[in-house]
Amino acid sequence: MTKTTPIRIAMWSGPRNLSTTMMRSFGIRADTACIDEPFYAPFLAATGLDHPMASQILQQCPDDPETVDALLSTRPASAPIQYQKHMTHHMLPAFPTRFMGACRHAFLIRRPERVLASYQRKMETLSLEAIGLPHQVAMFERAIATTGKRPPVIDSDDLLAAPESMLRALCQALDIGWDPAMLSWPAGPRFEDGPWAPHWYDTVWRSTGFGPPPGPLPHLSGPAAQIAADARPLYNQLAAHKLQPS
Repeated sequence: MTKTTPIRIAMWSGPRNLSTTMMRSFGIRADTACIDEPFYAPFLAATGLDHPMASQILQQCPDDPETVDALLSTRPASAPIQYQKHMTHHMLPAFPTRFMGACRHAFLIRRPERVLASYQRKMETLSLEAIGLPHQVAMFERAIATTGKRPPVIDSDDLLAAPESMLRALCQALDIGWDPAMLSWPAGPRFEDGPWAPHWYDTVWRSTGFGPPPGPLPHLSGPAAQIAADARPLYNQLAAHKLQPS
């Protein structure tokens, strides 16, 4: 029996963009298997950066970008839909991107003020590059060049304000069926979580669905405020293409 080619979805995000919450939403679907940040280990191996739990990541995950590229594009998937959660800043210029031609792409964005307020609680060093927006804009343009289509963009504020409407719009844009199971999930870790999860996923592990609508933007000061100001035009560039509720 010939296996049906899976639908491969590449969701491109920066850190602290509700990307793990979105992975939970897709991962609870009976027809979907998730891959969590597949280029994280190659990124750490290539850069030598001292990230939390770096040694565990490099021990447990493939760190060769060519191997990861093959995993995402040619190897059989374990479900009809393969959901790939990507951090845009992990995609170094030398890394292969052949897998992008086999994917349907989408972009998850978040106001930089919210990203930085969350990020600085986990990491001591802040930078525009670390929150991924320059890379996200570059990967958005790469996805258009690769597929000839403009990927859907979903804003985390809109997602929290109207989860069902925004998820319906996203499923329609990706040409997959809507599944109401996407609105809730059991608390706790899941098997697809990367080895970095104990450091980063504590809030998601406590969740059983999308959180409350977003409140006012957090107040930032010092370097974080300047980074937010530098990031805002990049965010606005992507937000110009964001989905409207279904």
